[in-house]
Amino acid sequence: MTESSENGSSFPVPFLAAVDLGSNSFHMKVVRYSGTELEVVDRIRDMVRLASGLDENVNLTEEAIERALQCLSRFGERLQDIPGSQVRVVGTNTLRRAGNAREFMRRAQQAVGHQIEIIGGQEEARLVYLGVSHSVRRIEGRMLVVDIGGGSTELIIGDGYQSRHLESLFIGCVSLSLKYFSDGMITRKNMQKAITAARLHMEPMEKAYRRIGWERAIGSSGTIRTIEKVVVGQGWSDDGITPESLENLRAALIKTGSAEALDLKGLGKERMPVFPGGVAALIAVFEGLKINRMWASDGALREGLLYDLIGRTEHDSVREQSVSTLTSRYQVDLKQAARVEQTADDCFSRLASCWKLNRKAYYRACLRWAAHLHEVGLAIAHGKYQKHGEYIVRNSDMLGFTRNEQQIVATLIRAHRDKFPATVIDELGEALAEPVTRLCIMLRIAVLLQRGHKRVELPEIGMQANGDNVQLQFPKGWLEKHALTLADLEQEKKYLKAINVTLEFGV
Repeated sequence: MTESSENGSSFPVPFLAAVDLGSNSFHMKVVRYSGTELEVVDRIRDMVRLASGLDENVNLTEEAIERALQCLSRFGERLQDIPGSQVRVVGTNTLRRAGNAREFMRRAQQAVGHQIEIIGGQEEARLVYLGVSHSVRRIEGRMLVVDIGGGSTELIIGDGYQSRHLESLFIGCVSLSLKYFSDGMITRKNMQKAITAARLHMEPMEKAYRRIGWERAIGSSGTIRTIEKVVVGQGWSDDGITPESLENLRAALIKTGSAEALDLKGLGKERMPVFPGGVAALIAVFEGLKINRMWASDGALREGLLYDLIGRTEHDSVREQSVSTLTSRYQVDLKQAARVEQTADDCFSRLASCWKLNRKAYYRACLRWAAHLHEVGLAIAHGKYQKHGEYIVRNSDMLGFTRNEQQIVATLIRAHRDKFPATVIDELGEALAEPVTRLCIMLRIAVLLQRGHKRVELPEIGMQANGDNVQLQFPKGWLEKHALTLADLEQEKKYLKAINVTLEFGV
């Protein structure tokens, strides 16, 4: 995107945009980055209430999908001139849960005109902390950040810009309101039930968080900002949110008895239906963590996304640390992992252009991560260890990774040896099936060539690919001297033939 200067020339304008597809609201924020600060150019918020559109089978209803698509079409019109590399669109708890999320994503990406990533709970927590820490005054020591969304609540302790302890709980203002205040009525009994339910989710981590401690508690999200406006507006607190002000708020809600009848300074009509559940969630957090005072922040997930876009080098280091954590936890042979990673990367260098895989940088990164983690399942059992590895990677909290990236890495690990699991790859969807299959072939070749688990100088191997035909050219006499590799290649030829891929090798 360019802007004209006074002399008529053009210069690049570094616009960045973040879109947060929350369980209650969709947010879009467009900023201009000067190199030192973010200048807000545009922002839009739409109360889509995606979480309330889940049916009894945990599928999004067509009505909820249409609400979302209408909103995303408006966002898309605003974002159409911003390059994809400068836009991040993420989905959170409701899209993590929805059974028909893939179909929704297909339609939603068409509407907004950009790729949508579904992020895990801990990655959401990391990004929330990043947004909040850049939006509040720096303090010495640790900071507790609480984000109450529509379907999940994130609790993070960190210092500076670095999150240290992250939790994502399956409670939110929408989910609690739907379950305990579905008829709009607020009683002492259902308020206590909602608080108790939230406390049960928090119980496993309360003592650990209190033991770690913090110097300042900060709340993000519309729920906490609204509560702060209400308790200050009503005169129950002169600065931030306190336990006493929350108790006054709870009493006022019970006295009023109905969400629709609420008349509180700072509470808008659009938030009334989910306000009781949000209050219950925050009371539970205050009780469980014994918070004395909390201040609301304007920073949240979308600001975290923007700073994450700016700090892509740091973002990459977060993902590398996640991979390193898994290799350490499951005692991966790091020397073998490095050998396979290097060989797989060489395969990508030679074959990516043939298969047009170099158009998306994350393909190469996913191949490298999978190569580094391909033996992680050996910590469980040697037999079918690729299945154990897939499960570990698919279900671990891997900070920095989108759900899409994590699923690709898990699939590559599953497919790196033995019979080719075509059905597992098909589960990724039509758009990814072909490129991931080709990444799998590269990883399989790398693992095969490094099967000896020892340092060996591989010869210069010619590699070519044309559609479903792969050709490997070895120096004269090399294969004859490496009978085990030759036997593995013969077996691999049979495995690939089963998915209609031809492997040819020779001099």
